[in-house]
Amino acid sequence: MNWGILALAIVIIIGVTTLYLKGFFQPFQTYRFRQFPRSDFNHFGITVATLSDSWITRGEITNFWVESAAIYQARLNAIRQAKHLIQFETYIMTPGHRADEFAEILTKKAQEGVKIALLADSHGAKSMPSSYWQQLKQAGIEVRQYNPFDWRNPLKNLRRNHRKLLIIDEKIALIGGAGISDLWDGTDKECRGEPWLDYEIGIEGDIIWRLKGVFWQHWLDAGGEADLKPVFLQQTPHHNTEILVTANENPSYQNSSIRALFQTLILGATERFWLASPYFLPNPNTIQLLIDAQQRGVEVKILTMGKTCDKPYVHKAAYERYDLLLKGGIPIYEYQPSMMHAKLVLIDNHWVSFGSANFDPRSFFQNDELNLSCKDNEQKLRQQVELFFLHAFRKSEIVTPKRWKKRKLRNRLIGRFWLLFYWQL
Repeated sequence: MNWGILALAIVIIIGVTTLYLKGFFQPFQTYRFRQFPRSDFNHFGITVATLSDSWITRGEITNFWVESAAIYQARLNAIRQAKHLIQFETYIMTPGHRADEFAEILTKKAQEGVKIALLADSHGAKSMPSSYWQQLKQAGIEVRQYNPFDWRNPLKNLRRNHRKLLIIDEKIALIGGAGISDLWDGTDKECRGEPWLDYEIGIEGDIIWRLKGVFWQHWLDAGGEADLKPVFLQQTPHHNTEILVTANENPSYQNSSIRALFQTLILGATERFWLASPYFLPNPNTIQLLIDAQQRGVEVKILTMGKTCDKPYVHKAAYERYDLLLKGGIPIYEYQPSMMHAKLVLIDNHWVSFGSANFDPRSFFQNDELNLSCKDNEQKLRQQVELFFLHAFRKSEIVTPKRWKKRKLRNRLIGRFWLLFYWQL
């Protein structure tokens, strides 16, 4: 008897059985809406919030930074301003220059008496040596690993904290998609070249209190202690921008705030729906919603990663799901110079949604995510996001039906194989 083959068979059977019991093979439920409010209707925001379990608050978008140099400089500048408290959570951390400069400035602020709470996802930061964390702890920085592997509940480790959030003195916040890693500078062997295409957004106002609560919830889940005494006692000025805060907290197939957010934003679009997502793996429902939007006159455009990417196998798997979208006349732009890592949505001429969530099953049904959506009445953010898309479109190749049909057989087989693991991509 070949014990290796037997062991592999047992592992496969256990894995398939587990997925079956968790409902991963059930068909997608079809959703239907009648008279969904347009994005320019006054009750559009509250409708989206109600269906996606989002909080409605107010704030002000203060900055929009693009690419690694500007993003990391913005974070360092914000940290330098800290007087009392720094809260930071992230998914990806890897050894290198960016991690070293991050540790250096945090250590300096800790020596100045600033309280620092750092939360890193245990999977996303698995390459960081223990000496790095020890160095931070010795400097007085509180460090927690989110959701480390536990043999008593191994499947729990599939849940990851994919959020990237920096809060300074409960006064300003920065949110985007970049981790603490040299990868964003274009150093990865799979996507070496130009810096990754990504962004960071600065926020102030009442929304900070909601974001602080989102951070503390994860911090407590990781075994940390939350000191709820306010450190910023000055009353914040009133801001007119309505912002929806969508925190995908322990989502499931039946209950996903991020999935509902994306679907309702598509339903409310009347002029355009521009989506940026590096890992673009739509399910049948969202594919149909995008096609329906295109057919009712909405300009639907998809911006995603191309061959220059950090996960070529995901790109090949995603490519296999382009068929119906291309038949529906939806252009798919694959960014060429480097890894396209931005997660952005531009709806018509006012609404913008941004944060950590990809348009894929992991962000919908597995990860803890954080997205913000706002109606930009002053048009400043909308204009910056629009320019971001237009710049990216110019540096992209459009996937045509002819090109899609001529893809190599080897790539088809690889893509089809990885789609067997669709729920974990």
